[in-house]
Amino acid sequence: MAEPSWMDSARALVGKEYGRVYAWDKVNAPMIRQWCEIMGVDAAPYLVEGAVHAPEAMLQVWCMEGFTLNNYPPGSTTENPYEVLKLMEAQGLASVVAVNSELQFSRAVREGERLYYTTRLDTISPEKTTALGTGYFVTLVMRYFSEIASGDEEVGQLLFRVFKFKPAQAAAPSAPASAPAKPKRPAPGISDDTRFFWEGARAGQLRIQRCTACGTLRHPPGPVCPQCHSFEWDAVTASGRGTVYSFVVMHYPEVPPFEHPNPIALIELEEGTRLITQLVGVAPGDVRIGQKVQVEFHTYDGDLVLPQFRPVPDAR
Repeated sequence: MAEPSWMDSARALVGKEYGRVYAWDKVNAPMIRQWCEIMGVDAAPYLVEGAVHAPEAMLQVWCMEGFTLNNYPPGSTTENPYEVLKLMEAQGLASVVAVNSELQFSRAVREGERLYYTTRLDTISPEKTTALGTGYFVTLVMRYFSEIASGDEEVGQLLFRVFKFKPAQAAAPSAPASAPAKPKRPAPGISDDTRFFWEGARAGQLRIQRCTACGTLRHPPGPVCPQCHSFEWDAVTASGRGTVYSFVVMHYPEVPPFEHPNPIALIELEEGTRLITQLVGVAPGDVRIGQKVQVEFHTYDGDLVLPQFRPVPDAR
C-alpha cells in the first residue's frame, strides 16, 4: 500500500541532527546524593572523596529542563526535535504513547563535568496497525557528551521510541449506559458520644460538650474530660459566633460532590473551643485568619444537616 504524500515530508527529516541541549549544573555530589536517596540506592560508592562520579542510570537527569517545561539553559538549541510528531498530528495522528527508552553508557560521568546532548531523528517505521490504532513508530537518539578542552567526549546515548497514531474506533455500546448516581456527602459516624451534636444540628443548634466536674468545653466530643478525667458531661448551646483561627484551601483531589477549591477552616468559637468546618459564602482567595464567622445549618441529601460557617461583617 502506497504511503500518503505527506509522509515524504516526514521521512525527509530522518537523519536530521538537532542542536545542543546543555545541563543547568555541572555534575555534583548533592544531586547524586538526592537522586540515590529518591531511588533507594546506596550513595556511598559514588561519593568517594576525590573520585565522585554519578550512577550511570542518572545520565538523562543532568540535562533535564527542571520543573518548568522547556526551560533550558542559555546556549541550548531552540529547535524542536519532535517536529515530525507535529507534522503527523496535522494529519490526524493525534495520539502518542511512549514505547521504550534505552540507555547506553560509554563511561560514568565525574564531578565537575558539564554535559550536553544532541538529538537525531533515527527512524520512522512503515505504517503499523495495533490495538491502539494505526500510525508510525518514531525513534529518536540522544547522544550525551562531556565538554572537554581537548575535544568533547561522548559518554552515553538514550534511544527514545514513541508510537504516533490515529486511535482505533471504539465499538458502539450495545445499550446506552445509565447515568451514574449523583454522589452524596459522606454521612458522619454517630456514636453515644456524638449523637447529641448531630441531634443539635437537626434542631438548628451548635451544641458543645462540657465536663460537669470542671466545666471544660471540648470538641470533638469524647467519653472523658482531658483536663480532670471525669466521665460526667452535658452540653451547652454555643452562640455560633467565632473567628477563623486557621484554614486551608483544598484543591486536589477533587472529591464529588464537594465544590473545588474547597475552603476548610478551624473556627475558634466565642466560648473558647475550636472546631473544623467548611466555609460557605466566601471565595477561597478571600478567607483571612481572624475573620468573623457565624454558623449556618444546611441540609444535604434529604436528611443530613451540617453546621457550616459564613463570614460576617466586622462590627468594628
